[in-house]
Amino acid sequence: MRSEAPAEAGAFVVSDRPAELVRAVVFDVGRVLVEWDLRLLLRKVYDDEACVQWAFANVVSEAWHAQHDAGRDLDEMVAERKRAFPDFAAAIDAYAVNFADSIPGLVPGTSDLVARLAACGVPLFAITNFADKFWSEFRPTEPLFDHFRDIVVSGKEKLAKPGSAIYRLAEQRFGYRACEMLFIDDSLPNIEAAQRLGWQVHHFTGAQALEADLATRGLLGQ
Repeated sequence: MRSEAPAEAGAFVVSDRPAELVRAVVFDVGRVLVEWDLRLLLRKVYDDEACVQWAFANVVSEAWHAQHDAGRDLDEMVAERKRAFPDFAAAIDAYAVNFADSIPGLVPGTSDLVARLAACGVPLFAITNFADKFWSEFRPTEPLFDHFRDIVVSGKEKLAKPGSAIYRLAEQRFGYRACEMLFIDDSLPNIEAAQRLGWQVHHFTGAQALEADLATRGLLGQ
């Protein structure tokens, strides 16, 4: 999972191409289906909020974490980071061992939409920037993903959004043309990358706006 600048409420990427029928829906995971905040695990290490914020900005940062999402070896990252920030070894170890503490639960509303889509027989998939090790530990704990037919995980494939290769791989794996799939992500760069490759897109800002879009597309039934 990764960080982007907060989206402007109601922001959508608009295409002048006529929309094709959506035959499958593809979700991002972090901050669309599950909440994620590295500061939550850091608060279990430090009582001082200023220390938490400094460690988050400079040590166990989302930019640093993104290297693991993209497939870099965790042990190598941890050893290198401890050499650079020896006073923050406890925070770095917490990241490596207790990553699940950064995922407090589901994003309000989207799990209900997943269940409704599944009940309507809509094929569901996901593309996530998520480290392979962390995903392997987290996935069995969350039954929401039982609704998904396939999930492309960046850390396993060593490909990450917004790079085009991970979207091309998803097309091959999922068995639909890009123009037949609706891709939902909170990251504007990820949305723009998918749209350039011909995907239909929804820039996620909250479950209410997503529900309205899915309903307009006729994906939620009557």
